[in-house]
Amino acid sequence: MSNFIPRDDIRSLFSAAMSAMYRAEVPLYAQLLDIVATVNARTLEADVAQAESMSRRGELARIDAERHGAIRVGTPAELRALARVFAVMGMEPVGYYDLAAAGIPVHSTAFRPIGEEALARNPFRVFTSLLRPELIADEDLSAQALDILASRRIVSDECMALVEKAEAEGGLNDSDAQRFVAAALEIFRWHSHAIVDTPTYERLLASHRLVADIVSFKGPHINHLTPRTLDIDAAQAEMLARGIAAKDSIEGPPRRKVPILLRQTSFHALSESFIPADADSASAQHTARFGEIEQRGAALTPKGRALYDECLTRSRDDGMSLEMAFADFPDNFAEMVDEGLAYARHVTNDDGTVTTEPIAYEDFLPVSAAGIFRSNLGEEVRGAYAESASQDAFEQALGRPVHDPFALYAAIATRSRADAMHA
Repeated sequence: MSNFIPRDDIRSLFSAAMSAMYRAEVPLYAQLLDIVATVNARTLEADVAQAESMSRRGELARIDAERHGAIRVGTPAELRALARVFAVMGMEPVGYYDLAAAGIPVHSTAFRPIGEEALARNPFRVFTSLLRPELIADEDLSAQALDILASRRIVSDECMALVEKAEAEGGLNDSDAQRFVAAALEIFRWHSHAIVDTPTYERLLASHRLVADIVSFKGPHINHLTPRTLDIDAAQAEMLARGIAAKDSIEGPPRRKVPILLRQTSFHALSESFIPADADSASAQHTARFGEIEQRGAALTPKGRALYDECLTRSRDDGMSLEMAFADFPDNFAEMVDEGLAYARHVTNDDGTVTTEPIAYEDFLPVSAAGIFRSNLGEEVRGAYAESASQDAFEQALGRPVHDPFALYAAIATRSRADAMHA
């Protein structure tokens, strides 16, 4: 019998270690956890039906541990190394996100578990962005940035040796898993020493704040860690009541009876001291890391996503409120399913009847991600880059295709329907 630790358990160990580290590095994150715990308890107490439904879906057991993080890397080699690290924890690349369309010089994927049981155990996700150096207007600076990035190695020899061992042997035992978690955590740690001098940092910053964040340090520090709330409007109000400088508005769809996709809010990025390569003390400030809260709703089909995008466009172009723009989007789950807008899980009850419940959305929204990024880059707003999205280029950098999230949700829905018919 194998003595390997399940990948789900390694992922849980890592996400708990990440949460503890971020709590120590960003004290306001501890307040977010307290806010989320308070709001979730209050929500479940007030809505017994929701509590029972979440319990049936296995979501109550996971919600306290649920987190997503975000990280930004500079080169394809760094992206591929991270992909191997995440694979040890059972995390696969899902989806492609083009943020260049919103003036952010990166494109991204999300590493997460993809199986229902793995998601139920721990749905830890890391939104992972890759710099697009071709979007840096100053060609000399772009070349310099690539030279700087080529000189660093974000995964230690110890961590990579354990990755290679897991790949060769099919897993890690308890001792190796503990060592792996400790070594992998160092990839995400904040480093107060920059690898560039002050003039270079200033040039990178002038190019784009995100470029300076990606290139200037020895590693791609985690820039936020996000717990899940059941009522983001209440969480936003509680943040403001506690004097936390939260975003002015919540990203994503409006408040609804049946939540859909993803809604996010955050407090503004912290200004943190660091030591440039040409200085002996912390003589500069860097703004990048922030705290975020999210509320997840029902996963939508391609037809549902098209309607969602249409509603967002209507709100943006016609200047109407989100609530008005989404007036044509059904707010009844049965109706959403009947119209082919949302994926449904079929559940067989004790009396033999079958009911449908939403399948939780496990992924991200590029417009919302860009909105969060912009609000935490000193409100720096830029027009869309001329270059179009390039999933092929991203997958070439990654060394493999990303999973289609729609296919994953459709498989869950189909499997649940088959199980219900068999029962």
